[in-house]
Amino acid sequence: MSLLELFCHVDDFCHWFEPQWRQRLVQDGTVKRRRRAQLSTSEIMTIVIHFHPSRYRDFKTYYTHHVRKHMRREFPQLVSYNRFVELMGRVLAPLVAYFSHCKGHCRGVSFVDSTPLAVCHNRRIPRHKVFDGLAARGKTSMGWFFGFKLHLVVNDRGELLAFHLTPGNIDDRQPVPQMARNLFGKLVADKGYISQALFEALFEHGVELITSVRRNMKNRLLPLTDKLLLRKRAIIETINDQLKNISQIEHTRHRSPINFLVNLMAGLIAYCHQPKKPSLNLTPQQVKCSPLSRTEVKYRRCSDYQRHDSQGHDATPARQPAFYP
Repeated sequence: MSLLELFCHVDDFCHWFEPQWRQRLVQDGTVKRRRRAQLSTSEIMTIVIHFHPSRYRDFKTYYTHHVRKHMRREFPQLVSYNRFVELMGRVLAPLVAYFSHCKGHCRGVSFVDSTPLAVCHNRRIPRHKVFDGLAARGKTSMGWFFGFKLHLVVNDRGELLAFHLTPGNIDDRQPVPQMARNLFGKLVADKGYISQALFEALFEHGVELITSVRRNMKNRLLPLTDKLLLRKRAIIETINDQLKNISQIEHTRHRSPINFLVNLMAGLIAYCHQPKKPSLNLTPQQVKCSPLSRTEVKYRRCSDYQRHDSQGHDATPARQPAFYP
């Protein structure tokens, strides 16, 4: 998406959102008077979002060496870098609302995963002050970190459906029921989401949680379609990688929790506008939306099912559907 298309999309949204937002703030007594800035809300949002696909590693270099030098025609009322950093906090609420406008829709097959967002190096944890009382120590398969966890839900087209930000010491399974409120069909996850209570809670709302088995678990029957979806779970790992390395949602140079959230939201929105996303290329006919009943999940046996041994390998061969590679 070009800069002009991005600004038009954001500006149309702001024309609809800002009057209602400001009226709500006045009614609640949250804001009585706000000094009007030279840059409009849509201009600030456009600059913040456009930074993430621009290939710059830090926002200061992007603003001082690119925006102020090469984008004077598009933004004639540009302010200094320090003033712009002060204005960034004003667009947090519009960015959150705009993300709801840009996110995708559930198609019956969804994937959930979490990724760590470190806010400082482990050696600097004792003297870190910016996120004191907000961030926490956590551990993933890659080791210990200090920061937050970003929980994501995506569909088979690579579109973001929901997200949740928690401290680093929160269990991955805790925010899943809230993120799955608008989902249906199958929700594919890794072994960290294995939970009978979570499976039953999601099943009551029409969502079937699909996970692989651990080595110390008993054998269980698994449909071949579910097994193939577990193989395709790498799509959300690819999205996490693109968010960190292309959209720049993770770095350790934050000096304000508010601007950390602004950077995170702008990175998620920039990914939503990305023209080419990781996708499984499934047609609506190939996406099975209705979850199985409890009895079928536990006891149904047919040619589409495979038995897994304790190592997670196939114990009975089965023919793969033609629409899967």
